[in-house]
Amino acid sequence: MPKKVLIVSNSSDLHVDLLIPILQAKGYAAFRLDLDAFPRDYQTSQWFAAGSLRQSIRHLPSGVTLDLADVGAVWSRKPAEFSFLSPDLGIQERIYAKGETEQALFGMFYTLDCFWMSHPLALRGAMWKGEQLQRAARMGFRIPASLTTNSPAEVKAFRASFDGPMIFKALSSPNLGGEDLADGERVASGIGTTLVDDAMLEQLESVGELACHFQQYIPKQYELRVTIIGERVFSAKIHSQDDQRTAIDSRDMSADILYEATILPDAVRERCLAFARSYDLPYSALDLIVTPDQDYVFLENNPVGQFLYVEQLIPEFAMLDALADRLIQECA
Repeated sequence: MPKKVLIVSNSSDLHVDLLIPILQAKGYAAFRLDLDAFPRDYQTSQWFAAGSLRQSIRHLPSGVTLDLADVGAVWSRKPAEFSFLSPDLGIQERIYAKGETEQALFGMFYTLDCFWMSHPLALRGAMWKGEQLQRAARMGFRIPASLTTNSPAEVKAFRASFDGPMIFKALSSPNLGGEDLADGERVASGIGTTLVDDAMLEQLESVGELACHFQQYIPKQYELRVTIIGERVFSAKIHSQDDQRTAIDSRDMSADILYEATILPDAVRERCLAFARSYDLPYSALDLIVTPDQDYVFLENNPVGQFLYVEQLIPEFAMLDALADRLIQECA
């Protein structure tokens, strides 16, 4: 009997909504654990006795129980804040409840000797943008001149070190942390990659509040979203320079720009694969730009980056199928 796929995400993840029917159509069962409903809607058990271990997760609304011994692959997708049976826990109670829930949940997950896409420890190690830049440079990628600092004087010196524009970009969340807040709690919608103009330079003292990330702006011919699933590489050419709204930051989806499938040069393709492998990531999404001189420049790596929007724009990629097949490969 084939093993099962455990999917860890949240209840608003459309990627999971679409993947589960594909797995089922291929004859494989998936158990979905939505962290924003955990532990409220679940019961867990981890039982050590006489040198053996029995572990299970039960989804209370459906009555479905997963024996963790039956798990062949885990898709670790998106985080979320836990939910508890009591909605009015005090501050200390909530802190304690969160800590105990993490201990119980990850104390089970880390016992799983199976395939992960991708393991939480690998994801944690791959998320730091400053380290990514160093690793990319060591592996042969060109990277932009970059500075992360909370010193206004350092920003001034950095700005004077090159010709052309400078950009600011968030390191952790372009949504300014808003994804962890209820709608009524958000005070700002977010900030994309931004050209630093003279007015901003006159307010550099605000940099002293917390570390900010600046880069030399690199002229673009087009951008690339390179999605890696196992050994398969899906390279999307993004014509970001065709619209002013996406010229600096291609993430403005209101612009009707062309996304098309493209083939990377062999050396670049192998470098992208090697970069993902170096973190032990079976899945990854790299952002690159190609300059007017045909240089390939590394911007960042997204270990759990979105891919559905790329598939919607380039249906022939069929990345949901590719991802399902990679998980199934480990469950057969």
